[in-house]
Amino acid sequence: MERTTVLITGCSSGIGLGLAARLAADTARRFKVYATMRDLAKGERLLERLGGCCPDTLEVLQLDVTDPCSLAAAAQQVQGQQLDVLACLAVCNAGVGLMGPLETCSDQAMKTLFDVNLFGAVRTIQAFLPAMKSRRAGRIIVSSSIGGLQGSRGEKFWYSGCGSAPGLPFNAVYCASKFAVEGLCESLAIVLRPFNIQ
Repeated sequence: MERTTVLITGCSSGIGLGLAARLAADTARRFKVYATMRDLAKGERLLERLGGCCPDTLEVLQLDVTDPCSLAAAAQQVQGQQLDVLACLAVCNAGVGLMGPLETCSDQAMKTLFDVNLFGAVRTIQAFLPAMKSRRAGRIIVSSSIGGLQGSRGEKFWYSGCGSAPGLPFNAVYCASKFAVEGLCESLAIVLRPFNIQ
């Protein structure tokens, strides 16, 4: 049986860690998982979830979505493998959020948030998309947030006392980054359809 090859970003914690552990431990051995993380020292958590050993269904790679050289190195290590699924979860697992009134958010904090949440996903897709396009097959999964769907919808009614669903107060910049991720994915879904990439 041929294995599905999956590369997952942000595997040192959270959703990325859980997904990598679950797929690598699949008893039917249907997946070859490339679990990536910025700091390989944190890979011990993943191995603990797998009983302390690294099965042949798992390979842990260093990848920092904010560093083009790191992305290129990871892409080189996976080169020659038929990457079936690219799971860009770093936007969720990197833990980059920014709460507070907009006027208190520094330019640097906002740039850092967008660099991880949006541009990290863009860079990761750019690094692995050409091989998927040439194969005319693949699947890209990008983890977003409710912040990309509910930033301010219902705001005028909330403030007028009608009580409909509020936005996410004091999360304007975070929501902006997640709305951008949603827009990116919606657009990619259309242009990648002819290449059989979901």
